[in-house]
Amino acid sequence: MPRSAYDPPSGSHDDEDSDDYERYHGPVTAPVSPTYRRRLPAHENDRLLGTERRTTYGAATRADTFFRHNTTGGTLRRSRHHSRRPSARFVPGQRTQAQLDDTPKDWNDDVMQGSSFLDERLWYDQFTSIDWVHDSIKDGIRLRELRSRKDFRGRMLALFDGAQGWILVAVIGCITAAIAYFVDIADKHVFELKDGICTTSWLSTHRACCGGESSCDAWNSWSQLVGFSRFDNESVDFIFYVFWAILMAMGACGLTMFTKTVVPSTIALSTLDENLGAESSNAPQSPSGHFASLRSNPSTVYYSAAGSGVAEVKVILSGFVLHGYLGLKTLIFKTLALVLAISSGMSLGKEGPYVHIATCVGNICSRLFKKYRTNDAKRREVLGASAASGVAVAFGAPIGGVLFGLEEVSYYFPPKTLFRTFFCCIASALSLKFFNPYGTGKIVPFQVRYVSDWEIFEMGLFILLGILGGTLGALFIKATNIWARSFRRISLIKGAPMLEVVLVAFVTGIVSFWNRYTKLAVTELLEELTAPCDPTGVTKSGLCPNEKDDILPVVKYLLVAFVVKSLLTTITFGIKVPAGIYVPSMVVGGLMGRIVGHLTQYFVATYPDFFLFASCPAVPGVESCVTPGVYAMVAAGATMCGVTRLSVTLAVICFELTGSLNHVLPFCIAILCAKWTADAIEPRSIYDLLTDMNNYPFLDNKGSHPATDQTLGDLSRSTGRHRTINISNSPLVRAKDLRGKLDYLLMAGELDSGLPINSALCLLTIGTGLSLIMKTVTQMVRCMISPSTLIHPPLLSTYIPHWI
Repeated sequence: MPRSAYDPPSGSHDDEDSDDYERYHGPVTAPVSPTYRRRLPAHENDRLLGTERRTTYGAATRADTFFRHNTTGGTLRRSRHHSRRPSARFVPGQRTQAQLDDTPKDWNDDVMQGSSFLDERLWYDQFTSIDWVHDSIKDGIRLRELRSRKDFRGRMLALFDGAQGWILVAVIGCITAAIAYFVDIADKHVFELKDGICTTSWLSTHRACCGGESSCDAWNSWSQLVGFSRFDNESVDFIFYVFWAILMAMGACGLTMFTKTVVPSTIALSTLDENLGAESSNAPQSPSGHFASLRSNPSTVYYSAAGSGVAEVKVILSGFVLHGYLGLKTLIFKTLALVLAISSGMSLGKEGPYVHIATCVGNICSRLFKKYRTNDAKRREVLGASAASGVAVAFGAPIGGVLFGLEEVSYYFPPKTLFRTFFCCIASALSLKFFNPYGTGKIVPFQVRYVSDWEIFEMGLFILLGILGGTLGALFIKATNIWARSFRRISLIKGAPMLEVVLVAFVTGIVSFWNRYTKLAVTELLEELTAPCDPTGVTKSGLCPNEKDDILPVVKYLLVAFVVKSLLTTITFGIKVPAGIYVPSMVVGGLMGRIVGHLTQYFVATYPDFFLFASCPAVPGVESCVTPGVYAMVAAGATMCGVTRLSVTLAVICFELTGSLNHVLPFCIAILCAKWTADAIEPRSIYDLLTDMNNYPFLDNKGSHPATDQTLGDLSRSTGRHRTINISNSPLVRAKDLRGKLDYLLMAGELDSGLPINSALCLLTIGTGLSLIMKTVTQMVRCMISPSTLIHPPLLSTYIPHWI
């Protein structure tokens, strides 16, 4: 995995002071140790995250003592408390095989008991991967020791150990629901500051201030409060609306800036295949010069509170390490910034950030129990359940949350994790139901109920909406990619994220103010788009025309809102504020579906005797046969599928939002058509695009089919001589050559420094301490080489270190 590059020696050893040389290299007669530079004082370029995250470990001066301790320079994993027990000594002589045969049977047990294998948590560098095998073995040994106790105390400890996971996910679900309640209440109050204020209680919303009425004396707009005589009231309200939108967006961006993380350019962000491909080119630059040129590149900067965080959570659950991305600081700042970002009126949602926030809660709460605190693989089981609870509180859909964890984010999902995820989602949704943030008994405002069934002729329209939704989602991904690679590549925009946020907020304010539907919050707009019309004809949304002549004006307003929301969603996604894409994409699809629904209403009202409409009930009213809200919900799910490529999850979420078994089939058909269409236009989902743009090393288990008619040589690129050890001609390898290859790998930023051997005799891996793993037919020996001049792979004079 990539890591910070290492500084090659700048001068020859002849010019150095003899005392310093012996201090770091050992006796003058011995070859130079390849690890001496990691025992030197740390340089500024060795920092991964700046001065506030710098960690330096000391090391012993003797080579054999140094090899038994972990150092910063080339260790993939570090434990806080190292084993002080001397390593087992193994000296092969003339009869090496006889000595191997005489190895005590309990040798592995002795090594395990004296090692630090099970002592503490392994600590990983930035932009590396966890050791799944180590953590799995560690947890298995822990369970074996726990279950070996047959007394009463041992049985109680085993029961408590099994209950820890259930207790933990219940706590995570309740805390996630509490945070969602705070965000729902806060953004509802702050959002309406753009329109005015309640004079009797300035913290009250418009609905609470006026008792549900559209207007009242207690609620005053900003034009009434300021009273400018030179301008009309609408102009004053417009100025204050844009002002508050920009101010809230700046506040959200400012809070996001506090989570800035700088990663030096020496940490390569490319995969191994890309690295090999780059080095296989015939570049005139030397290896040291090639990697030294990385220092001139700008550092990588990311903001852990920006965006939705779903792509990063997905990568983290696959084993990737992003320090601070799931910490308490990110949780606090992202929650506060999310309130301001939603209140600004920009076309973004809070449902995606809920996944990130819930995962932060899971990461923090996992420190309550040691088996999750010290085991990163076990912790990721909890993180997967936490991410699912974020979807449960975002849509009020616990089953949809479980399927989201199974289909989208979780990389490892055994049945035990499935049940705990289900329990976590139920705990979060039930807690939010008790909190009742909207005062209506709904978990989310866009929960709707349809009483009328759909007609047979509408199935063709649902398929059409699925195709249109998939096309719209795929085009959104392409437009987002183009916008990110064009506008955001401008030096002024790239160097000042706040400027882009201000521009987007300004454009959103001046465009959205004049249209009622674009002025609404995305959750309220989605509620109005998907809600069925009141049979009494009393409505405040303006989306329920009573006569045929009233349909086309409604379609005109919806068409304008559709164009505006589509453009605003494209330029908003990716700015440096917490921003989700779930509900904004559903709003765009809902506008499109509502337009199709009203046009269908108009056609049915114009040609009531058409043979396809023979099954429509003979009841007066334009909504007697067609319900536009159903079209909006179908198109909303299809568009979200085109953006995220969720399939089963979305069908279940739509069912849980509507509670209608009659409409499950239209939802499924439209989502299926949307996924097929979107995959044909753009194979990547929006999160796959973000993963590729950020160069995260994510191994997708849903990728293309493996090639069965090609060999590995056809698929992989040729490697340079610095990366392999060729013993085809001679089994002898000079230690000087090994040290040179190791230096090359360290400069390349590879932590494991693994070197494949071109031979069938053994498997040899050179580690950062020149560790070798030799595998023969009869034995496997884990060892470390001393700085000898010649090394014969089958016969090694070595030290056997503590168990890794």
